[in-house]
Amino acid sequence: MLAAAVLVVSFAFWKGDEPERLGAAAYAMVFLGTLVTPNRGNLSIPQWSLMAMDIVLLVVFLGLALHSRRSWLVWASAFQALIVTGHVLVAANLRPPADAFATVINMSNYGLLIAMAVGTFWAWQERRAAALGSGEI
Repeated sequence: MLAAAVLVVSFAFWKGDEPERLGAAAYAMVFLGTLVTPNRGNLSIPQWSLMAMDIVLLVVFLGLALHSRRSWLVWASAFQALIVTGHVLVAANLRPPADAFATVINMSNYGLLIAMAVGTFWAWQERRAAALGSGEI
């Protein structure tokens, strides 16, 4: 997961436009925050600090989606909403199976990274096509 996150965030900073860079920066900050946050290891107990960071990331992606015309932000918001929903289920004491909760978080993170990578690729290609059309390259 760490390698995929580093590759996609680096690609977004290297080739992305402002929405991709802001999304990548927010993702990187939350990812680093989750690494330094003490993990109790028990997924059936609410982890409030992780939930708060995931909610903040959801708000960032939703804000970017509202102020940008990039479709990848809608997908990233949807995947992040799945992660937040998992936290809410645990906090509401609905006791989802720990394996299912971990799977939802992991697969949603990969989905979010794929959406960010695809969005960055398309932003890069649109910028290249615009430069070719104007004769800059």
